[in-house]
Amino acid sequence: MTAPKAADMTVEQIKQQAMQTAKDLAVPVFWITDWLLFVIDKPALFLMMDKDYQLSATELAQFNAGVTKMQQGIPLAYLTNKQEFWSLDFKVNEHTLIPRPDTEVLVEQVLHWINTADKELVPNADTSNKRLLDLGTGSGCIAISLAHELKLARKLKQVSWQVVAVDLSTEALKVAQHNAVSNGVDVEFVYSTWYEALSTQDEQLFDVIVSNPPYIDEADEHLAGLLAEPISALSASNQGLADIEHIIKYAPKYLQEGGLLAIEHGFDQGLVVHQLFIDNNFADVQTIKDFGGNDRVTLGQFIKYAL
Repeated sequence: MTAPKAADMTVEQIKQQAMQTAKDLAVPVFWITDWLLFVIDKPALFLMMDKDYQLSATELAQFNAGVTKMQQGIPLAYLTNKQEFWSLDFKVNEHTLIPRPDTEVLVEQVLHWINTADKELVPNADTSNKRLLDLGTGSGCIAISLAHELKLARKLKQVSWQVVAVDLSTEALKVAQHNAVSNGVDVEFVYSTWYEALSTQDEQLFDVIVSNPPYIDEADEHLAGLLAEPISALSASNQGLADIEHIIKYAPKYLQEGGLLAIEHGFDQGLVVHQLFIDNNFADVQTIKDFGGNDRVTLGQFIKYAL
């Protein structure tokens, strides 16, 4: 462990030690420098402009305490209680997953579909009022990012989107509600186990359902290293497919005909999830790769006549 101990430790000295500290802790280097900036409450430019700044005893104690927590497996986002996603800032804590960059692929694909979808696939629908559902919202990053973009697009397209987000964790819903307010969007949050609290009445059906559900196999050895994040939001039975299967199976009851279902999944689940979509009356099924070139998102349109 190379956490600084000297009472007169400067920003420059911490920067010099950051790479070795990160290596010792097996964390990214930016965790150390970003944590330093958080502690001293300064912008990134400060690290270059005021290298001789000396941490106070209180700042140094807080910095070292954070480094110790990182050593214990606590991610940077849980120390700062914030994480950027889709250029927005989100509060996170131990009740929510930390948003990952790859999940932005899910948001991107949903927005692309909305912008290009053939409205004729939704017969007799009011094209000026749409509904979107986020299942297992956690911090709310997906629902809020989509609501943010759809709010911006509303002025151009004269389309109003109602965004609904559900989660089984009341604590996660509190975080998500906070994030919606802080990002200036309206999202209806519902306490529910997947679709359980939702209506199947025609006027309550959704044009888009999106989800980043638990998809890691319960037996996956990597789960042992995830000490801080809620395991229930990460893993599922049946080789990680149980929740995905449930979402796909029941989605037709809650979707408008021609509506979109989009799901994030594991890198090795693309073929199986693709087939699940087809088996449950979805057409134009596509599996999209993430930034690392791995299968990550599968989406398709519900075709009612196949039922």
